[in-house]
Amino acid sequence: MPKLIQKDHSADSSPPLVRVHETGSFWRQYAPYIGPGLMVAVGYMDPGNWATDIAGGAQFGYRLLSVILISNLSAMLLQHLALKLGIATGLDLAQACRQYYSRPVAMVLWVLCEIAIAACDLAEVLGSAIALNLLFGIPLSVGVVITTLDVLLILYFQNKGFRVLETIVGGLIGVILLCFLYEVIASRPEVSAILGGLIPQKEIVTNPKMLYIAIGILGATVMPHNLYLHSNIVQTRGYERSAAGKKSAIRFATIDSTVSLGLAFLVNAAILILAAATFHFSGNQDVADITDAHRLLDPLLGAQFAGTFFAIALLAAGQNATLTGTLAGQIVMEGFLDIKLKPWLRQLITRGIALGPALVVTILYGERGTSDLLVFSQVILSLQLSFAVVPLVVFTGSKQKMGQFANTNNLKYGSWAVAAVIVFLNLYLLVGLVF
Repeated sequence: MPKLIQKDHSADSSPPLVRVHETGSFWRQYAPYIGPGLMVAVGYMDPGNWATDIAGGAQFGYRLLSVILISNLSAMLLQHLALKLGIATGLDLAQACRQYYSRPVAMVLWVLCEIAIAACDLAEVLGSAIALNLLFGIPLSVGVVITTLDVLLILYFQNKGFRVLETIVGGLIGVILLCFLYEVIASRPEVSAILGGLIPQKEIVTNPKMLYIAIGILGATVMPHNLYLHSNIVQTRGYERSAAGKKSAIRFATIDSTVSLGLAFLVNAAILILAAATFHFSGNQDVADITDAHRLLDPLLGAQFAGTFFAIALLAAGQNATLTGTLAGQIVMEGFLDIKLKPWLRQLITRGIALGPALVVTILYGERGTSDLLVFSQVILSLQLSFAVVPLVVFTGSKQKMGQFANTNNLKYGSWAVAAVIVFLNLYLLVGLVF
């Protein structure tokens, strides 16, 4: 089998790497690694997550909290594998697939990944358009068109440097967390019921409607393009490209990733808890629409500004996901095809693919169709997930490719178990949809 050829950074013309510290206190060594995990965590709290979490909470109360927890734990494991691949080999997942697989196989994986990115971008377009409508009364179809201007903001911030992007993303995540802290406190959820919801139930698999939402949550949480993104951006740190330097980098990057995804779990859990406490237990189980949720929050909670904070958090989530989605698109195209496109052209291509379906649905079907399309986009993401996870588990489990950084037996078994569950659930869903 071919061996992964490690990237030569000495000839790299990329921007200067973020300086790290090999000695000093834990915080001094850890601080420079903070950032890539936040960039990845954004994908775990984008508007697509909102649609699935609201639908799950409104229809089934707290019962799908266990799905969010399991999905996040799986995400922590898979993102660890992604960052380890990038640090150990100097290759991102797309580059590794192009180098290892035959060209036809690599092209199929690239097309599937592009579909996933388009589905993710569709969620960002719709989420941002809904937020603009809620905050300023802008029609959904007009808001969809306005979101195409995001490319100008992305280009501006990209030119300011990677650390600037990470700071902006971190700030927007802070806005989202503060907004939902207020929302959850105002909703006064039952703590014992929340704890009970963290325990998996058989009904999640046996109830087709619940399974559909659960797989949507899985697709919205463990996002395939994030695996490609993380394996690339973790290399922006200037760690020593030696065995000891890579070992240290893997340690601190894993802490950054795990803490960041912990924040993403809190956001996702808060959305579902808010929907369950506010809608499910007040006789509004049919609320599966972000717009309906916004409209009912103030009167049901009796809390001023609840709806406004909800919309602000949604807009922040949409803009955050746009930034990281664009980066992932560039990484995937450059990695699989070994070509470089200007960021504005890459973003316009991806946004153009998402623009058509979003405009058609908002014009013909309005708010309800928009919500259904959001949930469907997350199911599409879940269906593409296996084609990113399996290569990642294969690469990181091979000593020939990873050397001393190959997965231990326990990690290898755990990774394959996660991959098997993802494949099984998606096959189960496909069979259910077809028959």
